This record gives sequence, structure tokens and C-alpha cells, in this order.
Amino acid sequence: MTEPTGNIHSIETFGTVDGPGIRFVLFMQGCALRCQYCHNPDTWKLGEGRNVTVDEILEEIEPYLSYYTRSGGGITVSGGEPTLQAPFIAALFRAVKERWNLHTAIDSSGFCEPAHAEELMKYTDLVLLDLKEMDPVRHEALTTQSNERIHRFARYLADIGKKVWIRFVLVPGLTDSVDNLTRLGMFVEQMPNVEKIEILPYHSLGAYKWKQLGLDYTLENVPEPTQAEIERADKLIEEGRKMARSAVK
Repeated sequence: MTEPTGNIHSIETFGTVDGPGIRFVLFMQGCALRCQYCHNPDTWKLGEGRNVTVDEILEEIEPYLSYYTRSGGGITVSGGEPTLQAPFIAALFRAVKERWNLHTAIDSSGFCEPAHAEELMKYTDLVLLDLKEMDPVRHEALTTQSNERIHRFARYLADIGKKVWIRFVLVPGLTDSVDNLTRLGMFVEQMPNVEKIEILPYHSLGAYKWKQLGLDYTLENVPEPTQAEIERADKLIEEGRKMARSAVK
């Protein structure tokens, strides 16, 4: 059987923010979402980028292997949306497990039917799950897609007991409503597999890419959240979790 190939956007060899330890981060090409604050719009189009084999990526990993193993790190596949190329990533993760037993993670929006990711999940240690907006109407306005499939995938991860870190981008005036934050907390509380929640402060560092691609960046004047706003968000998420716990008593 011929191994699948993948279309990648880029590689980072010393990632420190996409899972535990020092990590090899592989950015895949293609995404179904069009988030208003996306800092990698150049990864959206499926079929573009560099076509690679599993062996080619293993060769890219090997020179830095000692950094990953000594730090408790591994490989994280991001994007774009990695689950769009699930067969390739499953083959890659299987290979790194067999050869080096590296820790594996995907950074995903969760816009994926569970059946499509079953083989991939066999070789995935951690899912960094990006939850953006809990209200379906607001989510579609923010990303162009409904969050129904995302929530279904999140519940699937809970059902199979897959370790998850929730990632949430805090955008002042856009994702920071009391309703969104408390509902996020309530949703996460129903997932016993969630190890932690990471609040990621919005930034506009990718705005220049939108301009290069001839796209209209609508958040040009949105400020980065202050520390006080981040702490407020954290408290509201925790409040939502408490509400969920109270509801089942």
C-alpha cells in the first residue's frame, strides 16, 4: 500500500508554545475556516504548498531529535487545519512512534467528522483544540462556518478520553462577551479529558499577510487585550465551569 503524501506550508524546528517541551512543528496547508483574526491566511488554500512524504519529514526531524527527547517534547502538526490531511498525519505519527516514540500532538480547530480522525487519534497523544465562539450564529460570522461539527468532534475526544488542551483566542470586542466566556467554561466542564485552558491574547502580527494576499483585514484597529482583560476572561470561564458543576448537583 502506498503511503499518503501531505501538502505542507512550513516547518519550525524549535517550537516552544505548541505542546510540552521543545517541538518540531509542521504547518499543513488547507483550512475550511476563515477566522477574522487568523495570522496564517496563507495556509488556507488546500492543494498548495510543498508536497512531502513521511520519510522526508522524518529526515527533517532527525537532526534535532535530542532536543525533543531531552525536553519531553515531540512533534506538533498545526496549520491550516491538520485533520484535512488526516491519513498523512496518521502515517507520520505512526512512524515517529515506531522509530523514536516521540510525543505527538495536533493543533486543530476541531472542524472534522470524528470518523475521519479515528486512525489519526490512535497515534495522537494530545489535541490542542481551538474553541473560538460558543454561539453558532456568532461563530459563523467569525469563521464562516458553524460550530456544530467542532462541538461534535470535541465530544468525541471526550468520549475516547483523548488528552486535550483548550486554546481560546481573546479578541477585545469580538470573543470576550460574558456569554461566550461563561458558555465556554460550561462546555469545557463537560469534558473530563481537558487538562488545561490556554487563553491566547489576540495580536495583529499576521495582518501584513492579509494585505499581501489582497484580503481585507477587518480587525486593523482592535487592540491587544490587557492583562486585566485576560484575568477577567479567566474568571468568567471559571465561573462558567462552576455553573456547570452546580447544574449537575
